[in-house]
Amino acid sequence: MKKLILSTVFVLALCLTFTSCKEKATSENAEEAMTEVIEVTEDVVEDAKDAVEKAKDAAVKVVEDAKQKLKDAEETAKNAVGDAKVVADKAVEDAKNALKAIQEMGEESVDTAKNAEKAADLLKKDN
Repeated sequence: MKKLILSTVFVLALCLTFTSCKEKATSENAEEAMTEVIEVTEDVVEDAKDAVEKAKDAAVKVVEDAKQKLKDAEETAKNAVGDAKVVADKAVEDAKNALKAIQEMGEESVDTAKNAEKAADLLKKDN
C-alpha cells in the first residue's frame, strides 16, 4: 500500500510538473506574441504618423505653390492690362494724328482748288 500511495504521489508529481512546464511555455509564447503585436502596432503607428506628416507637408507645399501661381497670374494680368492700355492710348494718339493729317491734307486740297480756280478765272479774263 505504501508503494501504491508513493507511486500515485510520484505520478501525480510528474503530471503536475509536465502541466506546469506546459503552462509556462504557453504563457511565455503568449507573452512573446503580445510583445511582438505591441511592437508591430507601434511600428505601424509610427509609419502612419510619418505618412500623415509627409502628406501634410505635401499639402502645405501644394497650397504655397498655388498661392504663388495665383500671385504670378495676377501680376501677369496687371501687366497685360497695363500693356493693353498703353497700346490703346498709342492707337488713339495715332488715330488723332491721322485725322489731323487728313484734315491738313483736306485744307491743302481746298487751298489748292481755290488757287486753281483763281488761276482759271485769271486765264478766262486774259483771253
